Amino acid sequence: MKYQSQKIALAYFGVAMALFTVQVTLGLVMGWIYVDGNFLSEILPFNIARMLHTNSLIVWLLLGFFGAAYFLIPEESEREIHSPMLAYLQLAILVIGTLGVVLTYFFNLFEGNFLLGREGREFLEQPKWVKAGIVVAALIFLFNVTMTVLKGKKTAISNILLLGLWGLALLFLFAFYNPSNLALDKQYWWYVVHLWVEGVWELIMASILAYLMLKLTGVDREVVEKWLYVIVATALFSGILGTGHHYYWIGTPGYWQWIGSIFSSLEIIPFFAMMSFAFIMVWKGRRDHPNKAALLWSLGCAVLAFFGAGVWGFMHTLHGVNFYTHGTQITAAHGHLAFYGAYVCVNLAIISYAMPILRGRDPYNQVLNMASFWLMSGGMVFMTFTLTFAGTVQTHLQRVMGMNYMEVQDQLWISYAMRFGSGIAVVLGALLFIYAVMVPRREVIAPGPLAVNAPAE
Repeated sequence: MKYQSQKIALAYFGVAMALFTVQVTLGLVMGWIYVDGNFLSEILPFNIARMLHTNSLIVWLLLGFFGAAYFLIPEESEREIHSPMLAYLQLAILVIGTLGVVLTYFFNLFEGNFLLGREGREFLEQPKWVKAGIVVAALIFLFNVTMTVLKGKKTAISNILLLGLWGLALLFLFAFYNPSNLALDKQYWWYVVHLWVEGVWELIMASILAYLMLKLTGVDREVVEKWLYVIVATALFSGILGTGHHYYWIGTPGYWQWIGSIFSSLEIIPFFAMMSFAFIMVWKGRRDHPNKAALLWSLGCAVLAFFGAGVWGFMHTLHGVNFYTHGTQITAAHGHLAFYGAYVCVNLAIISYAMPILRGRDPYNQVLNMASFWLMSGGMVFMTFTLTFAGTVQTHLQRVMGMNYMEVQDQLWISYAMRFGSGIAVVLGALLFIYAVMVPRREVIAPGPLAVNAPAE
């Protein structure tokens, strides 16, 4: 580890992994509720479990992004983080806000209160005091990392990362605007939800992936930066107006059907470029890096993001298809694989790379780490296929044949049962990953004067 302030990332990754455990566990609980609708209905209603599941996903991914920034920016800028104290203050604010959200959701505290009660907007249910805390934490973070970059060396990786992080913070301000008109509400709501995950988050993902390719493959920085600029340009070109595919059926003007269809169909291009970039960098690379697990997660991120966000997104993004599939389990299939491939995998890749460095050890537990990749990814891919099949059946029975919604749900129970089985694989893979990166492998002291390391597993 070149810079002491990189240690900040250790705290962020630790909290992120705790929330990751909460997120996948709640996902498994919800998977079983789809099979047995009365499961925990009195203790943990489905709508509360869903809020906790989605919110913990977003928060742990953000903590992963922040930790990645605190880890890679010192190396890219060739200087220590501007203020480690501010970084830990930012983490404390986020942890307090997260605890406040959990208590508010679980116990339904302050219902209807403008400042303290939860709001009714999906993914943005946080009480206003928590949203304000998030803004304060974001401002602290942006000041800290921007000052570090401005005082140090500027690289394409740090500049693109900063652009993504600034965009993330500024777009979140639309979470405070909640007009009474539902069409207007949804129009601005997508400014946060879509322009995060199909806009600025792609910039953050691309910069982290570029950093990993630089470190793991040894390819010249100039080559990595050229690819990075192409990926970022195509992501912004397609992603901003691609927001229009959410405007088809919410009361906005009809021209959004054409704008949304054309530009969102182009959103597959940056993900294909990212996948090509990762494999070409490995092919051109001249470095045999010892951390094979980080490389596996990086390549897995590029492939699964292409299929989840790119291919599965394209499958039902054209308005003629979306008319039938909108809001079905096909949407859930796309959402699960897209989030997992693009953002979960890139966070787990940087954590796999950074943790041995932060702990001052050679990469350890790599076999377990790579096993967790195949277990988690296999479970998620199987889940995607079961949900896609369920959504196809649902679309035909409900949207074409006109069957009652609940009657259709009864027909899908076998898909939900299989989805629960795949959820078990994902949870086991997540726990295996956390063990692999957090717990160093044991060393066995051989008889005699020499100490011999135990095998990796």
